[in-house]
Amino acid sequence: MHAGPVTSRRDERSMARRRPRWHATAVIAAVVLTAAAAACGPGRAADRPLRIPEIPEDMQAVSLLGDTLRLPALDSAVRSEREAQLADARAAYEAAPDDPDPLIWYGRRLAYLGRYREAITVFSRGIEEFPDDARMYRHRGHRYITVRQLDRAMADLLRATQLTADRPGQIEPDGQPNAAGTPTSTLNSNIWYHLGLAHYLRGDFARAASAYRECLKYAPGADMTVAASHWLYMALRRDGDDAEAAAALTPIRPDLAIVENQSYHRLLLMYAGAVDPESVLAEVRGAGALDHATLGYGLANWYLYHGDRERADTLFAEILAGTEWAAFGFIAAEADVARWRPADRPAQTGRGP
Repeated sequence: MHAGPVTSRRDERSMARRRPRWHATAVIAAVVLTAAAAACGPGRAADRPLRIPEIPEDMQAVSLLGDTLRLPALDSAVRSEREAQLADARAAYEAAPDDPDPLIWYGRRLAYLGRYREAITVFSRGIEEFPDDARMYRHRGHRYITVRQLDRAMADLLRATQLTADRPGQIEPDGQPNAAGTPTSTLNSNIWYHLGLAHYLRGDFARAASAYRECLKYAPGADMTVAASHWLYMALRRDGDDAEAAAALTPIRPDLAIVENQSYHRLLLMYAGAVDPESVLAEVRGAGALDHATLGYGLANWYLYHGDRERADTLFAEILAGTEWAAFGFIAAEADVARWRPADRPAQTGRGP
C-alpha cells in the first residue's frame, strides 16, 4: 500500500513535469554536491500534489553487495499501530500543507514502516517547500543512508550543518519513544551523527572522527554521548590513531544513566577493558535483530583490531545473514565486506522477508 496524492491545485501536466524520480543502484551513487544543491533550489510547491512514485511493493533499495533489500518484517501489532500513526500523520499534513512539522512526521511515519523511498520523496517535497529548514535535509540524509545513497546523504547532511551553524541545539522528538519517554538527542547532534556515519561508511575515517567530535559538542546526555563515542572510537581505530581512540573512552563510566543505547555503552566498556569480549559474544548470539547488528559489528571490529580476522569475518557474515538491514551496524558491515570482497565474488539476492 502506498500513500496517495494530496489534493491538487494545479493541473496534472504541470505536476508531472516536475515530479521527482528515484532510482535504486547497486553501487554507491556518484552524485556531486552541485547536483544535490540543484534539487534543493528555491521555490515552494504547496500548490502541487504530493505523489509517491510507483515502486515494486517489496523493494526498497539495493545493498552495497548487490542484494535486493525489501520491506522489513514487522510484528502484526506493531505494523497496525504504525499504519494508524501514518494515517494520522498524513491527515495532519493534508490539513496543514504549509506547516513543515506535519510534513516531517508524514515522512518519518513512512520510514518507521520501512517505506524509505516514499519517505525520501516526502522529504524532497519538504526541501522544495522549506529550503531553509535543516530538518528536511537531516531526515532525508538519514534515509539516503538507509537506501545506500551515501553521496546524496552526505550532501544533505552537509547542507544541514550550514543551516544550523551557530544556532543553539533543539531537542528532537522521538517518533518511537523510549521507555522513559524522554528524547535523547538534538537536531544538531543528529545531523553530525549521521554525517559522521556517511563518512565512515565511505571509508573516510578521519572525516568521520571529526564529525563525531562535533556531534559530542551537542550531545544533551549520556545516550547520545555513548552513541557518538562508539563511532568515534571505531573511526579512530580504523584510521590508526589508537592513542586518540583511547582518549575517546575517558568520559565512559559503568554508572552512566543510559535509557536506550545500552549496546553502545556495553561496547565502549569492552573497548576500555571493563567487559570481557567473550561475554559480549554471548550477548551477540542471544540478541534480537537490531542489537545483534550493533553488538556484532562492534565486536567484529574489536577482533580486527587484535588481528583475529577469522572471528571478525564470522561475525560480519552472521550480521549480513540477518534481516535488520536498516541497522547502522548492518550497513557498516556491508560496506566493509563490499570493500574487501574480491571483484569476481557474486552478489547475494533477496534480502528481506
